[in-house]
Order: sequence, then C-alpha cells, then structure tokens
Amino acid sequence: MKTNLPAQRLLVATLAERPELRAQLFSAEFAAAVPEFLRHDPTASLYYDDDALDRYLDFALVAVHPDEPDRVIARALSVPFVFRDGSAERAELPAGGWDAVIGWADRDWRTGRRPNAVSALEIMVLPPYRGRGLAQSMLAAMCANTRARGFADLYGPLRPSDKHKEPRVPFADYVARTRGDGLPQDSWVRVHVRAGGEIVKIAPCSMVIPGTLAEWSGWTGMNFARGATILVPGALSPVHVSREQDHAVYVEPNLWVHHRV
Repeated sequence: MKTNLPAQRLLVATLAERPELRAQLFSAEFAAAVPEFLRHDPTASLYYDDDALDRYLDFALVAVHPDEPDRVIARALSVPFVFRDGSAERAELPAGGWDAVIGWADRDWRTGRRPNAVSALEIMVLPPYRGRGLAQSMLAAMCANTRARGFADLYGPLRPSDKHKEPRVPFADYVARTRGDGLPQDSWVRVHVRAGGEIVKIAPCSMVIPGTLAEWSGWTGMNFARGATILVPGALSPVHVSREQDHAVYVEPNLWVHHRV
C-alpha cells in the first residue's frame, strides 16, 4: 500500500535554483513514463530544446525525494505568455491549446513582449512515486511559483488522465461526466477543480502530431498500413491514417482550466 508523501517533505526547486538536476529532468526514466508518440509533437521544440528552455528556467520545477536530495522524482513545467492584450488573437484561450500557447510564448519572447499570464504545460511524476499525492503537491507548487513570479493567473490545457481508456468517446461527452458529489469523473480534472481551478473550455486541437506511416509504426510498434483510423495505446482519440499519402496524424483535444493564484 502506497502512503502519501507530505507536501512539506517534498523538496521543490526551479531549474534556475538547481541547474545540476537538468539532465535528470529529461532522463530516459522520464521519457519512458509517457507514450513515445507524445514526444514527437513538432511544436515542443519551441520549449523543450535546450536553447529555448534556457528562457524558462524559473518556470521549470523539479521535485526531489526528501531522503534522496539528488534524485528527481517529479517535474512541473510552465510557460509565461501574453494574454488579453487587446488583440483579437489573444482575446480568448486558443483552440490550439498546448501547441498554440507554446507558440504564443515563443513569439512573445522573440518580439520582446512582457508576459502577463502563465500556462501549465505538464506535471509528470515517475511511475514508482505515483498514487502518493505528488501530482497534487506539484500543482500547488506550480501555483505558488506562478504567484512568486508576479503573475495572478495560471492556465493549463489539461490532458484528462483516464480518457485514453475510452478513445472513441467524444471528448465533450467525456469531460462533462461528473460523480455523485458533482466533481468531475476524470481523476486529473478532479484534482484541478478541488484545487480551485475553473474549467474554461475545450481546446479541440491542443496537440497535433503528424508523421509518415513508418514513423508512426516506429513510435508505437503497430502496423499503420491498415484502416483509416487506428487506436494507439495512450492516445485520447484515434490516429487518422492515409495510406495513399503515407501520412498519419494525431489530433489531441485538451481541457483549458484556470487557476487564480
């Protein structure tokens, strides 16, 4: 039986404070904790490439085990961006979700614009430490870090943690489900709501991952020379396949949530 790791014992720091832990943050252990195909979103390079991440070290959190202060067991990544600046493009959270907000942040940096909001990008706990309350603690740490950096609003395009079990269920139907106590049925969405998060809207094309059939076969170990849609383990929705064009694309919906911090 797993026991919770009290938040007050979890040691959390930014990469700016603990630069020596950077390699661990992107170790093979973390890479293996998510489906391979999720590591091939082309937009991700605008944040995760070394030169890009250097801009965001104050927004990259690492958690180390209290008994092993040099072992990273969880990470929480976010990005500052300009929102509601009077332009039509930034008047609402983007339908493009995760991809779009990374693109916004990159353009803001390149044009020297001062961010006024922060978006969560991911919270990941290594498998041996899951089910012990660490994700909740990392969310609290991300909210606190957002506030400490002078921001009042943390947004996030959430990836509902249990949706992959029902990839053919329409996303809107899935996220509308609630339990008897009125809280969301999905466990990760429920964590955010319990923490004070407000559900804003669906981001229907939050992550777009294209590739050739050979690339998708390599990422998943599956045969992509059959079917117009293929269910891939870990995907929230089917992957669309065109044999004629030697192309497959995964379009993942997410759920925008807002935390006033």
